[in-house]
Parts: sequence; structure tokens; C-alpha cells
Amino acid sequence: MELARRIIAHLDMDAFYANAELVRNPALKGLPVAVGGPRGLKPLPGQAFPTLGQYAGRGVLTTANYEARALGLHSAMPTMKAAKLAPQAILLPADFEWYKTQSRRFKAAVRKLAPLLEDRGIDEIYLDLSEQTGGDYAVAEQLARQLQQAVFEATGGMTCSIGLSQNKLTSKICSDLRKPHGLSIVRPEEFRNIIWPLPVGKINGIGPKAQEKLKAMHVHTIADLAAQAVEWLQARFGETYGLWMHNSAHGVDDREVTLYSEPKSISRETTFEQDMHVRRDRDQLTQILLHLAEKLAKDLERKQRLARTVGVKVRFADFKSITRDITTGQAHSTPESLVLAARECLKKIPFTPHGARANIRLLGIKASHLLTAEDAAHRLQQTKAGGRSAAQCATQLDLGLEDGG
Repeated sequence: MELARRIIAHLDMDAFYANAELVRNPALKGLPVAVGGPRGLKPLPGQAFPTLGQYAGRGVLTTANYEARALGLHSAMPTMKAAKLAPQAILLPADFEWYKTQSRRFKAAVRKLAPLLEDRGIDEIYLDLSEQTGGDYAVAEQLARQLQQAVFEATGGMTCSIGLSQNKLTSKICSDLRKPHGLSIVRPEEFRNIIWPLPVGKINGIGPKAQEKLKAMHVHTIADLAAQAVEWLQARFGETYGLWMHNSAHGVDDREVTLYSEPKSISRETTFEQDMHVRRDRDQLTQILLHLAEKLAKDLERKQRLARTVGVKVRFADFKSITRDITTGQAHSTPESLVLAARECLKKIPFTPHGARANIRLLGIKASHLLTAEDAAHRLQQTKAGGRSAAQCATQLDLGLEDGG
């Protein structure tokens, strides 16, 4: 359908992680809840739930529900800062397996009503409603309310907010205007009245650094940005980014809803409550690496992919991160294979017995250059034709690891 008659929806789950916790425990309803606490944190005597006030350690909040946001809490806030602001707020550990389950449920419910879906992450999607609605916003509004009800029923009571407009950029902006459980519509002729008064940071892609730079130039709102000549923006932000900013401020975005995209990589990582020493905590780190590899192997199995490349990520106590990866002659899918490759990567990282490179605060493992089973079989045939079997390739890799210790 031509751009003039397109209707694109952006559906965004409300305080997704926190509300997923409310589904499991309705007693949390109406209480300020933050997610991001350590596992095993117990409530104090006389309390039903653990609170931020009893937290001691590092880390950041994953999310906060709307009651907690009213107290000043927000995602990515350091947990100790949050504890000072709202010690009475409830603090729960993140349970990503449960959140993924709820994510699959809401997306399955949406697909039954609106199959042209672009998956943008665990808690948000884009929908192309053009053909279903015939470009009629009244029909789209009715469908959006049906989608909200379907999500509510499929997830056991979780809500979502939806933005409707001519394109993805504007729909994402307006899905955030009436949270929670909101529905916002911006017809093409309404763009200036509704969108231009908003701060420039509402445009997805204009981050904190660009906002500060624009503020110094007395550009505060989207209307201010739209008033600048494209050449002026390009001179200060570069040709490509300047043009994109100019187009965004005028509501120009012709991106299509992408129904399917191949996963480029899959990763698993964990941040420790306390730094772990590369030697003294070696046994525990080994178990953590194996646990991450097991989870990654399940992710690969669920997506029906194998990995040609395996990488690791290490963040040290000074917050500096190092990544290393390895591409071998085999396709990895089992925990054992992933761990062997990860160990090869770890040998490339310059750990030290003392100082900044001796203590780790985060460890992660990543699978990339993903293949389907058919792709892997084709590569196997090519390897055999080249004179080496896959088993020989694997044996050589194993010998190399054994020699390396």
C-alpha cells in the first residue's frame, strides 16, 4: 500500500518485567516494585517482600513499575541510589525465563489478530495494519483495542500501550504518550500539533549526547529541530545523521515493517554481586561459564541455529570490558562445545594475578555467524571434499585445547 495510506502500530508492553512479576504474585499490585535484586534476597521479619532498604551491593535496576517511578526510580538506575530514594520499595530478582514466556504469549496473541508483525525485542513489536484497515484510522483504533484486550487475556493481566501513525518513527513516539494501557493516534495532518511540542529526546535515535549538543544550540523541542536547515544539521552532526534528524523532525520515515529477520547473534551474560578473582574464584567461574553455555545451547536449540563463532565478554572491576572470539572448523550447539571454544577465547584475555585485570564483575558468552542445520550440512560436505572430516576438525580443536591446559 502506498505510504499515504499506511497505518503502522507500535505496541509496547507497560513496565514489562515488573508487571510480569505482578501476574505471578497479585499481592504486589499497587505497591512500588523494582526488578534487579540479587537472587536469594529474603524479606526481613514482619515483611512480605524484600525491600531496597535492605540491599547492599552493586548493580542497576532492570525496571520499575509505575508506582516505583512515582518515587523517582527508573531502569538503569544504580541500585544503591534507588535504595536511598525509596528504601520502602520492593526489590525482586530478574527472572528472564519467565519474562520470555510472557513475551511469547503476548506475541502469539497479537499474531492471531495482526499477523504482519516485526519483533523488536522482548517487550515491543511493530505491526503493519494497512491492508487490514484499508488505511482507515477508525478501523485501526478498534483493532488496537482488540489487541490490547488479547494481550491482557494471554498474559494473565498485563497491559500494553499502542501508537498508531503513518510510520514506525511516529508510532514509537506516540506509544509512549499515554502510558500505561494507552492508545495514541497521530494522523499525518496531526503530526505538527502533537509531535512538534515534544522534547527532541522523544525521537528514538537522538540520545543523551546529541540532546546535550542540541540544547547548547538552543534546540529543545522537535519543532525547534524541524526549524533548522538540513545543511545546518549536517554541518554539526555529519551528512547522514544530520539528514536523518531533519527527516525525523518532519515525520519522514519510509521504513517497512520487517516480518522476519535472521538472528545475527545470541548471547548470555551475568553480572556478579561481588567481584570474582580470576584465580581464587576459578572453580566458581568455571561453573558460571558452564551454566551460561547451557542456557546459550538451549537458546540455539529453540531458534534452530548452530554457531560458527563463539565469543566471550569480560568486564573487570574498573568497568573496562574486553571481548574475544574464535571461529573454528565446526558448528557449535552443545554446552560442551561452547565451553571449549569459550576457554580458547579466555586464553586471549590478558588476566593478571593482581590489579585491575584480576577481578571480574561480568562474564558473558556469545554465539554468532549462525547457521541452520541445512547450512551446516552443506559446509560439512565442502569440508569432506577438501580432504578433512568434521570429526578430524573437532579432534584437532580438542587437542589444541588439551595442550593449552
